[in-house]
Amino acid sequence: MTADFPAAGQVFDYHFLWKWQAERGETEGRKKRPSCVVVVVTNQAGQHVMFIAPITSKSPAPGRTALEIPETEARRARLETDVPLWVILDELNADVLETSYTLEERSPRGSFGAAFTDAILHEVQRLRTAGGLKLSRRT
Repeated sequence: MTADFPAAGQVFDYHFLWKWQAERGETEGRKKRPSCVVVVVTNQAGQHVMFIAPITSKSPAPGRTALEIPETEARRARLETDVPLWVILDELNADVLETSYTLEERSPRGSFGAAFTDAILHEVQRLRTAGGLKLSRRT
């Protein structure tokens, strides 16, 4: 992969669009926030679709699925380490790399370690299978 090709576990600053915003007709994320690439897949047109999870300092509401980011992982991803942070796993954006206007900076701020990235992917896959994954398509 090339240096500007996102990989699972990398953290970028991204205009994440929450599902409730998309349902109201909004097409732009209201603010740039750290977000984690969960997985990149190739669609039938040969384009690369990134599935992106938001990172927040706001404690997840009851009923939400999130992983708290350990301090070591926050350092690896070049995130704040003086506040608790979570990766929200039950809500993702799907964005096509080749046409993305929301992934402005193609260089990641940092990256999670392999074990933490695997935990994120495993939980997202579980949610998808159980029908508990909300997706906002940015395509």
